[in-house]
Amino acid sequence: MDDHPTQLSAYGSILLIGVVGILLVCVTMFMAKLLAPNKPNPIKLSTYECGEETTGSSWVQFNPRFYVIALVFLLFDVELIFVFPWATVFGQSELIAADKRWGWFTMVEMAIFLGILILGLVYVWVRGDLNWVKPKHTIPSVDTGVPLSAYEALNSKQYSIKDHKAVEVVAEQKEKVVQPKASVGFKPRFKKPNA
Repeated sequence: MDDHPTQLSAYGSILLIGVVGILLVCVTMFMAKLLAPNKPNPIKLSTYECGEETTGSSWVQFNPRFYVIALVFLLFDVELIFVFPWATVFGQSELIAADKRWGWFTMVEMAIFLGILILGLVYVWVRGDLNWVKPKHTIPSVDTGVPLSAYEALNSKQYSIKDHKAVEVVAEQKEKVVQPKASVGFKPRFKKPNA
């Protein structure tokens, strides 16, 4: 590299790339905030996770299976990144033509690498960490002296539904008509001091 004062050093170019990267991220986030429609409503603001509606409080024990599956996914996802450079670098025809053993060596090397990954996948699979187990909802049972036939009779009985709005209106009308005039039970009489 030329030592001219107007030239950037290697560290200067790295700093420039970092500043430009940070600037691009900030400008992109600002433009997204500026241009994106923002019409929140209770449905949009509700919590939605893994295709299941939330139930109960958020202060419950979280199933560690979520973390295990996420870590297994990241493990295999990151490890597959190493396969692509291997295929592009070691698949060059010039390297294979220079020495025929080169291709076999890299093939065995990648087979060992993928074999270790497959063994890890089989281990996780056999252990049951990849099974997605939903909780089984059971009706709590309490040992009481009430026979089950009494519960079944209550549950099977057809109940009539009352219109509570009409009852409230009638009750309000009755209250208006029935209200007695308020009167004091006694009327105090005071003597005048000079009389």
